[in-house]
Amino acid sequence: MHLKNIIFVLIFVSAIWVFIKSCCNLAGFISIGIKESRTDKTPERVKKVAKIAFLQTKLFREPLAGSLHFTIFWGFLLFLAAVAESIGQGFYSGFSLIFLGPVYKAITLTQDLFGILVIGAVVISIFRRYILKIPRLVVDKAGKKDALLILLLILIVVLSMYGQNVFRYTQPFADFGRNEVRPVSKYIAQVLFPMGYADSAAYYEVFWWIHILSVLSFLNYLPYSKHLHILTAIPNVFLSKDNDKKGALKPLNLEDENAEVYGANDVELLSRKQLLDGFSCTECGRCTAACPAANSGKSLSPKEIIVNVKKRTFQKAPLLVMGKTDEKAAGETLLGSYISEKELWQCTTCMACVQECPVTIEHIDTIVDLRRYLVLTESRFPAELNSVFKNLETNYTPWAFSQSQRADWTEGLGIKTMSEDPDCELLFWVGCAGSFDARYKKVSRAFATLMQKANIEFRILGVEEKCNGDTARRLGNEYLAQTLVQENVATLNKYNVKKIVTACPHCFNSLKNEFKQFGGEYEVIHHSQLITEMIKEKLITLSDSKLNCAITYHDSCYLGRYNGIYNEPRQAIEAVKGLKLVEMERNKSRGFCCGAGGGRMFLEDEEGERINNGRVKEAIDTGAETIASACPFCLTMLDDGLKTYDKQNEIEVKDIAEIVLENSK
Repeated sequence: MHLKNIIFVLIFVSAIWVFIKSCCNLAGFISIGIKESRTDKTPERVKKVAKIAFLQTKLFREPLAGSLHFTIFWGFLLFLAAVAESIGQGFYSGFSLIFLGPVYKAITLTQDLFGILVIGAVVISIFRRYILKIPRLVVDKAGKKDALLILLLILIVVLSMYGQNVFRYTQPFADFGRNEVRPVSKYIAQVLFPMGYADSAAYYEVFWWIHILSVLSFLNYLPYSKHLHILTAIPNVFLSKDNDKKGALKPLNLEDENAEVYGANDVELLSRKQLLDGFSCTECGRCTAACPAANSGKSLSPKEIIVNVKKRTFQKAPLLVMGKTDEKAAGETLLGSYISEKELWQCTTCMACVQECPVTIEHIDTIVDLRRYLVLTESRFPAELNSVFKNLETNYTPWAFSQSQRADWTEGLGIKTMSEDPDCELLFWVGCAGSFDARYKKVSRAFATLMQKANIEFRILGVEEKCNGDTARRLGNEYLAQTLVQENVATLNKYNVKKIVTACPHCFNSLKNEFKQFGGEYEVIHHSQLITEMIKEKLITLSDSKLNCAITYHDSCYLGRYNGIYNEPRQAIEAVKGLKLVEMERNKSRGFCCGAGGGRMFLEDEEGERINNGRVKEAIDTGAETIASACPFCLTMLDDGLKTYDKQNEIEVKDIAEIVLENSK
């Protein structure tokens, strides 16, 4: 064994030992979190990894950034063979993968061509981050150094690979003829050294050492850099929620007699997946760039929430794992020292952050768990919520209406309740807004009238219906939410309800995705879906629009991003001849929140602009005379926003049901 091989073996073994130790430490840090089973539906999870982690579909929502990252990611995967070959040469100088034959030809050709793309992608990435200073990529000084170091290491790895190949081509007796195809390296060698180079063997060794040391340095820097996601992104995507659970919050076990706290105020009270989220954050800023609170000048930054989970984990986890104490760490908590209460209450739970995250981080679960701690353990929350919680407890609605008035909206329509006649397949879940809000009661009547026109038999629960619990749950009052859900489930199961339709996306999401956590398994459809079905099956006949105008549709977050319903509301609008659907700049999965979700409907804006004003401005800019909605919260917020711009007499906000009814025969 040559001296080179001996030195390499010592360096390589040391580097791998340090890397394994670092990975074990990270695994230990994650182990301080609460266990959570997320390994069901393995085939679906593997498909998700292939789609999101390897094909990087989420990154391509921004084509340029996606292309750059895709190139660097796949370039690195393709270079693994070159790295493996270089490592083999460290143990034995004559090692080569040439024995792979034609496969090696494909490997070498791909590496040689892709290397140019990777170099270009790295240079453009540096230009965007440090020259153009793309807003979402702006980070603190340490973050800038970290990103630059990683990009430079990638660049050195690729350039040193080319250096090795170029100087192999310049060696007098080099043989690249059989199974090696490197056109770029060969061209560079011919241009720079047309007559060969006497010291090429020595320079090859220099570049070999640069390549190997760069790779090993990169490997051992990863666990301590913001690029840790290279190691954790794939498992994080694998463990993310499947589509059936995407819109649901995990329930708390409120019957645990040993529980001292509910919710989380520090990292050891978060789940292991939530800690892995922190380690997987790429700090790309896509979540904050899409966040309606951040966009309206508020303090909340979903990225910083997750980054602070990582920072606190790195601070506290080593102490917990080793059983040590630290006065500074002991005197701090995630909630308070790293994340402020103000930030938490600004979240609308719109899921824009989750939608945009390329590594499927679940920001909302962490935010709600921190809210749960404040509400359930500390009884500390904004003063406005006192009346909301009290009304939910006593009136079963967020507002101060009597439960006895819940079915008053049906006057004159001849609608039966389940208690009067339970022999019916379809239940119309009206919701609190549809039952009590003066404006949205008109929507309830419009939708009920459409069903009657279509001869669809349905029932309501009337005074037996209670708030679905969405508002309480997302505000952190899990106890109140579970009480409401369980009481509703008992009522629904009493009548053997199997199919439910509702006009409220918040009710829809709870009934469809969260009631099943408490024994409520139902087929749940949104009223826009049923309306579209009625139109397609010609159960209702539409006349030419009396409006004959442009109309824009606002996507509800809980209908769209939570449940993937984008087309049906648009199809209902487009079915009316004479209506021209014009889209807002941000639509469908990129739709901008109205500002009312996550309990924000009942909280005042103490910082920045009102979120709904920004959304209404987008609607106004389309030139539409009508804004269509499919959610009671959205309708209220959009209507309120029009008043801000003094446009309430020029532009109307209408629900899908109202638009279709007005244009039906």
